[in-house]
Order: sequence, then C-alpha cells, then structure tokens
Amino acid sequence: MGWVRLRLTVAYDGTDYLGWQLQPKGISVQEKLEEALARLFPSQPRVMSSSRTDTGVHARGMSVHFDIPAESWRMDGAKLLLAANAHLPPDIRVVKAARTRPDFHARFDAVGKQYRYTLWNSPAHDPRLLRHQWHVPKPLDVTAMRRAATVLIGSHDFIAFSATPGYERQHTVRRLTRCDIRRSGPLITVVIEADGFLYKMCRGIVGTLVQVGQGRFPSDSILTMLNSRDRCLAGMTAPANGLVLWAVFYRKLGTPRRPHPADQ
Repeated sequence: MGWVRLRLTVAYDGTDYLGWQLQPKGISVQEKLEEALARLFPSQPRVMSSSRTDTGVHARGMSVHFDIPAESWRMDGAKLLLAANAHLPPDIRVVKAARTRPDFHARFDAVGKQYRYTLWNSPAHDPRLLRHQWHVPKPLDVTAMRRAATVLIGSHDFIAFSATPGYERQHTVRRLTRCDIRRSGPLITVVIEADGFLYKMCRGIVGTLVQVGQGRFPSDSILTMLNSRDRCLAGMTAPANGLVLWAVFYRKLGTPRRPHPADQ
C-alpha cells in the first residue's frame, strides 16, 4: 500500500487552548485539527508539527505534515483546505494545503522560525485587541530597547532567557538572526528570527527588553545576562497573548538536514 504525504499551514487564536500539542487534560489545537482530519480520512492521521506553542500563544504560520493511504487521496489541496476548515472551530484555520514530497518533515526540515510579539504602549488599551497584545501602560524607551536587542544577535546560550521545560536540555545555544523593534504610535512589534527557540525564550527576551525600556535594566546588561546563564538575572517572561508564530523557514531541496536545535 502506498502513502501520500500532505502539508498544511495552520493559523489559530490560541487563547482558548492549552497550546498546540496534545494534552492529557484540556483542549489543544492539535487535537482539534486531528479530529477534523479524522472526519475526512478513515486512517485518522496524526500530524507532525514544526513547533510547539504554549497555552495562549497564537500562530499564523504553523507548518504540519501527515500521511494517508494513497487510495484515500481523492481531492486536491484547495478542496482539502475547504473540507478541513468545514470541521474546524472558527479560531483555527488551515490557510494552505498541498501534497508534498514523501521525505518532507515539518520539524526536521525547518531551518528557522519567525515569531512576532505585539505590545500596546498607551495608558489605555485597545479592548478589541486585548487577546492579542500585551498592554504596557507606562512609556517605553524604544531606543534603549533597540540597543539592547542588537546584543542578542548571533549565537549565544539563551538559557537565562528561557524557562525550565521539565526535561533535561543538552543544547541551549541558539543563533538569533533578527531582533527588530518596530513602533507605530502606541503599537510596538518585536520581530525575532532564529534557527530555533528554547522554552519561553521569545517571551523571556521580550519581557527583558520591555524592562530595559522601563529603565529597570541598562541596555548594556544583556551580555551579562547571557553570560550568567541564570534565569534569575534576566527580566520577566512576557504574557503569552502577545506572541505569534509568524513563519517557519525550510531548507532548499537537495540541501542536507541540519541537527534540529528547537525546543519549540
């Protein structure tokens, strides 16, 4: 029996879910997606994802793959997208669907990811966007935040900016290629790209940068935090609601897979 591998890009509002991954108690995004696919394919496929987002974190570009028996593949990607969305709740959507090559792997072929974190920096928050932004009422020094962000670029041990995941980690060095801070009025967006991320690393970075903007840490303290490898010396963990998995980047066809560094 032959098999067909399918690839999806999934977007979701993570507010009402216990993260992406299946949980023994509580509802996850993966659970809802697999329930929808089980209504389309008798084999009840399990999906493999590029990432694991935490409770309350959102996604625009979660990438997943799954396999089905070849005789079950009787539609094209456009019809799969429509059919899957017909069985998903409105806060989860398949935004791309296509057949892919048999050796494609949503996690192990990924070479980088982009997360975006959104803050609303004004005395009054925008109530329409409260589920998707961190409201920081006091003024922030964005220039100081940008100076601090430049220190994070490159390969570093980011353990001081991450939380303990509940299992032993052998490798905690990650290569950050981008940490941009954009401001448009009260709206501040932090764009972070890396080859992988430790558990709650993005939120640790953003929380620390915000505290730099509040004057609680000097801009030049970031290197000391990195070198300390001590979570207690870095800043706070930003709330989950402002974080979005924006995009996943993949190796070009024909290039070898690299050892995969990502915890999330």
